[in-house]
Amino acid sequence: MGYVIAPGPQATVEVRGTADRYPVHRIYCVGRNYADHAREMGGDPEREPPFFFMKPADAVVPSGATIPYPPRTANFHHELELVIAIGKGGHNIPVDRALEHIYGYAVGNDFTRRDLQTAMRNVGRPWDVSKGFDRAAAIGSIRPVTAGGHVLAGKMYLKVNGEIRQDSDVSQMIWSVPEIVAELSTLFELVPGDLIYTGTPAGVGALKSGDRIDAGIEGLDSLMTLIA
Repeated sequence: MGYVIAPGPQATVEVRGTADRYPVHRIYCVGRNYADHAREMGGDPEREPPFFFMKPADAVVPSGATIPYPPRTANFHHELELVIAIGKGGHNIPVDRALEHIYGYAVGNDFTRRDLQTAMRNVGRPWDVSKGFDRAAAIGSIRPVTAGGHVLAGKMYLKVNGEIRQDSDVSQMIWSVPEIVAELSTLFELVPGDLIYTGTPAGVGALKSGDRIDAGIEGLDSLMTLIA
C-alpha cells in the first residue's frame, strides 16, 4: 500500500535525559481548572466544573522556539499549564488507578487568540479558531514519572520579558491530576501519546512581537518561547 500524498511528520516531544522522543497522538485541554482564572474570565468555579477541548497534535512547539505572532488576532495570550503525558491507555479509568496511566509531566503554554475566543463564545460557536491554530501548544521536555514521581503540587510561574505574570501552585487546580485523567477517560479512550493540558491559573495576558516568555513548574524543565 502506498500513499497518494506523502504523509506528514509525526509530532513528538523531547524526553528529559534521553535521545528518545514521545510521539503525540492527541492534545486534550481542560478549561477553567483554577478558580482564580475562572473568575478572571467571568466564570463561577462553584457552579461550573472544568470542561475539555482539543488542539491538533502538530500544534506542539518545543522550548527555545521562535513562533510568529499568529494571524487574525490583536489579543494573543499566554496560559501557563501543567501537561500530563499518558503512557498507558484506558477507558473509564477509576480515579484511584489514574496515576498508573501517566508516563510523565511537562510545562506547557496554551496559546490563545483571546479576541477570537470571546467572539466565538458570545455566539455559542466552537473555540477551534482560538485554541487550535498553528504552534498553539508550546511544551517543554517531558520528565518521566520514574525520574521524579507525580506532580500533584508545586510552584508554577510564567514571566514575560522577566516580569512575573502568573504565579500559583499546581495544588490549586479545581480538578486534580487523577480526577482529570479519570473524567477524560469517560469521554474518550485514552492512548499512549495523549497529552493533557490541565488548565491555567490567573494572570493570563496579552503578548506582542519581540516578547520572551519563560515558564516553569517545580521539578520540571522550564519552557522558553520567543514571539517574532
